[in-house]
Amino acid sequence: MNEQATNIPNDAPKTPGYAWVILFATYMATLALTLNWFKVPPVMTSLINEFNLSYAQANGTMSIFSIMGIILAIPAGYILKSFGIKKTGLFSVGAVTIGSVLGAVASTTTLLFIGRFIEGVGMGLIMVMAPFAISLWFPAQKRALATGLWASCVGIGNIVPLIFAPSIMVAHGWQAVWWTGAAYSALAFILFAVLFRMPRPEEMEAAPAPATEEEPPSLTKGMANKDLWMISISFGIYNLVLLAVLSILPTFLETQRAFLLTLDKGILLNASFVTAAIMLASIITAPLGGYISDRLGKRKIMILIPYILMTVMFLFIFKVTGWMIPLYLFVFGIVGGPIATVLLAAVPEVARKVQFIGIGMAVAILGQQIGSFVGPWLFGKILDLSATVDIAAYVTGGYWMIPICVIGIIATLCIKVR
Repeated sequence: MNEQATNIPNDAPKTPGYAWVILFATYMATLALTLNWFKVPPVMTSLINEFNLSYAQANGTMSIFSIMGIILAIPAGYILKSFGIKKTGLFSVGAVTIGSVLGAVASTTTLLFIGRFIEGVGMGLIMVMAPFAISLWFPAQKRALATGLWASCVGIGNIVPLIFAPSIMVAHGWQAVWWTGAAYSALAFILFAVLFRMPRPEEMEAAPAPATEEEPPSLTKGMANKDLWMISISFGIYNLVLLAVLSILPTFLETQRAFLLTLDKGILLNASFVTAAIMLASIITAPLGGYISDRLGKRKIMILIPYILMTVMFLFIFKVTGWMIPLYLFVFGIVGGPIATVLLAAVPEVARKVQFIGIGMAVAILGQQIGSFVGPWLFGKILDLSATVDIAAYVTGGYWMIPICVIGIIATLCIKVR
């Protein structure tokens, strides 16, 4: 480990029992955001037809979700300090509930986009709040595993809509998907309100000392840490390319590979289920990558290897046919799964002081949200600029992801972490 990394003792402190309750409550709250974030791709064809959207506009319903995440990512640390983790979490889940209700009653493109905008208000906050809460409850040696388990909510939030949203839409219309998202968010709000609390002194890791006993965290000092920005760039690029692909894959499979939105011909010919293979695999490898990273005591190598493999796979992701499609997407999810987990676990280690962890998470999430905003819109724009939206157009979009990934790999190489 380099001199900037947080010193971690060899003897791991015991994890408080209630830490797992906190992880559950935080997971359910974050899942409310991710379920509603990813409900668009499986019904995107319907939205395109009903609202007469271009591909860039349709993918924009994904991108707009991240706007407030970009705006609030840096101030999130101060919002956490001013209002506390619990109030911030409740505000985040409350916002997505209200936004989903607005979207469900939308009859115009404007109201649909306003609803998506409000849904995304809590994204930047909860993606800073949740890892910070985990870092308070779990000792450093167990943090990557806990963060990996929490990070699987992104995969679950993607898989559940992909599997169930098409059937709900066919039976009751796309609005029912929005109402379902609002109902779950309301349940998550109640669970978080009842279960979440801050750790007692005896439940906290002995070192370092609480922030209240030292100088207040300086935004300028915290953001001057180059390693945090390298994590942010790497995390942002990962989310850019992943969201670009996830947003458009169901439409690609339906329009270019004759897959269905229903299960009439089985799950392996269902566009949404096959797309879900990516996140299904990542649910396995995200916590596994965190566990291996903890056991090896290394972060960088567990980011670089998956990143390089994922980059190579963009060469063929829109070229494979037949039974190779679900297999290829599953492998794609396996190789990319550990990236987000290990990047987030690296933040406390390069933050230098515990007071800067919140700022570090904010910087990382800023990159994530920018990537999440740019990715879907960029891929949609590439398709709109093509003379014909055919397989060649999608392949070109896949090729564009490769040099973008290289930027993420370079940023990872520049992170001074063990």
